[in-house]
Amino acid sequence: MERTFLMIKPDGVQRNLVGEIIGRFEAKGFTLVGLKLVQVSRELAEKHYAVHKERPFFPSLVEFITSSPVVAMVWEGDGVVASARKIIGATNPLSAEPGTIRGDFGINVGRNLIHGSDALETAQTEVRLWFTDEELVSWEPVAKPWVIE
Repeated sequence: MERTFLMIKPDGVQRNLVGEIIGRFEAKGFTLVGLKLVQVSRELAEKHYAVHKERPFFPSLVEFITSSPVVAMVWEGDGVVASARKIIGATNPLSAEPGTIRGDFGINVGRNLIHGSDALETAQTEVRLWFTDEELVSWEPVAKPWVIE
């Protein structure tokens, strides 16, 4: 079963949107298999954003993600990586469609509420970075036959 990593960023936590955001993925029928509130260390932030290390905005990314707690999550389901990206919306909330998380709640690209893995390989890397195997729970929701054929 496919898994993806999602993170509600400090602005989403501070704006009390955690329940609203989680509810969108639950309503879609995905299964939550990992969840934790994390005060991100500089070391973890730098590893997470390593792909942007040489970009001029890297220091501000690290500063922002360590400024307040985040909610780290692992979701499971058929096509969850691509579907989560659609639920999240475009990186820039001004371009995000209404009905997406960023389209409905985002203000600007620097405060876009949520991170979602952009590919299956990235998801696997990010899940391993943020969660141990012991922190992930495999379980079968009783509603699964009503959601997935």
